[in-house]
Amino acid sequence: MLFAALLFPAGFAGWAVGHYTASSSTKTVTVGGTSTPATTAATTTTAATTTAGGTTTSAAGGDVAAGKVVFTGAAGCSGCHTFQPAGSTGTIGPNLDTAPSSDAKADGNMDLAAFVKQSIIDPEAYIAKGYPKGVMPPTFKQSLTPTQVNDLVAFILSGTSKS
Repeated sequence: MLFAALLFPAGFAGWAVGHYTASSSTKTVTVGGTSTPATTAATTTTAATTTAGGTTTSAAGGDVAAGKVVFTGAAGCSGCHTFQPAGSTGTIGPNLDTAPSSDAKADGNMDLAAFVKQSIIDPEAYIAKGYPKGVMPPTFKQSLTPTQVNDLVAFILSGTSKS
């Protein structure tokens, strides 16, 4: 009986972890005789939906309203970027109303959600034309939680021109 009482919670925990991490997969890439794991993210779209509680979420997995709070507060994005949905007019970084779509195309026609996320957590991976390296802080991967990053991506996608 005790065994069954312990087995059920352990099984549920294993299911929850497996279910939570199922959105990405790991594959091994061999380059020059060495193997390195590479994570592949699931393809996402930029559609947003509103839940029964009134929360807007994006297919990128984030909460648009929470992303606006991160953008205008915790991350300080509004100080450097112009982005109409946030009411920001910064000129230090690219205009987020239009730049992400064209920059994603310029960066090998990358999926827009993946490009925006990469630009936040690894800002040196692609430098927008006309902007110098080293301006965007490289610390957001450590200073923001994965949920905050996803929320920020959802907010940016909700207001970015897709053309």
